[in-house]
Amino acid sequence: MVVPFPGSPRPTLGVEWEIALVDRKTRDLSNTAAEVFSAVEELAGSETPHITKELLRNTVELVTGIHSTVGEAMSDLDRSLDLLRRAANPLGVDLISAGTHPFAQWSTQLVTRTPDYDELIERTQWWGRQMLIWGVHVHVGVSSADRVFPIINALLQRYPHLLALSASSPMWAGVDTGYASNRALMFQQLPTAGLPYQFENWAEYESFIDDQMKTGVITKIGGMHWDIRPAPKWGTIEVRVFDGVSTRAELGALVALVHCLIVDLDRRLSAGETLPNMQPWHVKENKWRAARYGLDAEIILDSDANECLVTDDLDRLLDDLAPIAVSLGCADELASVADIPRRGASYQRQRRVSEATGGDLVAVVDALVAELGT
Repeated sequence: MVVPFPGSPRPTLGVEWEIALVDRKTRDLSNTAAEVFSAVEELAGSETPHITKELLRNTVELVTGIHSTVGEAMSDLDRSLDLLRRAANPLGVDLISAGTHPFAQWSTQLVTRTPDYDELIERTQWWGRQMLIWGVHVHVGVSSADRVFPIINALLQRYPHLLALSASSPMWAGVDTGYASNRALMFQQLPTAGLPYQFENWAEYESFIDDQMKTGVITKIGGMHWDIRPAPKWGTIEVRVFDGVSTRAELGALVALVHCLIVDLDRRLSAGETLPNMQPWHVKENKWRAARYGLDAEIILDSDANECLVTDDLDRLLDDLAPIAVSLGCADELASVADIPRRGASYQRQRRVSEATGGDLVAVVDALVAELGT
C-alpha cells in the first residue's frame, strides 16, 4: 500500500509533554482529568487550549503547535502549563512529569473511554492496564520520505544518550526497580511498541504497514507506537524515547538535542554522505543498558562494537552538534544538556530524596512537584 508522506519544507518542531495529576494531600495519582479539562475549557474561553486527553484519567498532555525553534516550542508549552496549573490548583491537584509515579498502584487507575483506548485495553489486557507511564514525544519535520529511514536508523545510535539523560522512572508501585528507566522496558511489552525495524527505504516500510493492516495488527497507519517512528500525517520523524521530563529546563535541553540530531543527519544526507547504521542486536543491547544503568551505562558506539561510557560520548556529541545548534537558534538549550549529568538525572535525584528521607516516597513526589515549577 502507499503511505503518503507530505514532508516538511523546513525542519519544523513539535512537542508532546505528558503530565500526571497528583492529589495535593496524599500525593497519590488523581483520576480527575475530566474535571481538570472542564476547568481548562472555562479558563480558555474562546481559545482552543493545546491540552489533550490521554489513556488514563490521571494524565493530560500538553501539545504544541508547529514551530521553527526550541524557544518557540517551549513558550507554547509554558502557556499550556500555566493554564493547566490554574485549572488544577482549585481542585487540589498538583502536577508532575516523570516516567512513572513512585508508589501509585496501576489497579486503581481509571481509563479514558474512547473507541481507540477501549480497543487497546481489550487487546492487551493486563499489560495494557499496567501502562502507568509518561513520556515526551518530539516531532521534527523532514523534507521527503526517502530520508526518513536513513535518519531513523542512524539516530538509533544515539538512543542510549536520549534515554539515559531523560530516565526518570526508577520506582514502580512503591519499589525501587534497580532500573533508571523502568518505563522504557514496560512500554515495549505492548505488541506495537518498542524499537523500530531498520528498513532500508520507504517502500519496505509501506510493505510492512500493508502486512500489519491485512493481519489486523493495526487498523490505521499511525498504529505503530515505536520509540522512534515516522509520523506520515505530519511529515515528521517522531522521537518517543524520553521518559517524562521533570523540569522545564531539562525539557528544553532535550528537545534541542533531538532537533540538532535530526537536522545534522538530514544535512549530512544532503551533502551526499551515507549515514552510519548499527546492527539491531547492538541497538537492543544499548536500550537495555541505558534503561538499567542510565548515565552510568557503557554503550556500544558503532557497528565495530567499540564501547565507552555514555557521558564520555555525550561530551563529544555536544561538541559536534554545537554549530548545528547555532544555526537553529538553540545553542544555549543544547549547551544545557551537559548540566543534566552534573546535576544528576531525574532518576538519580529521586533516589537521593528517597535515601535522605528513609524511603519516604511521598517526599519524592513532593520533590517532583517542586521541580516542575522550575
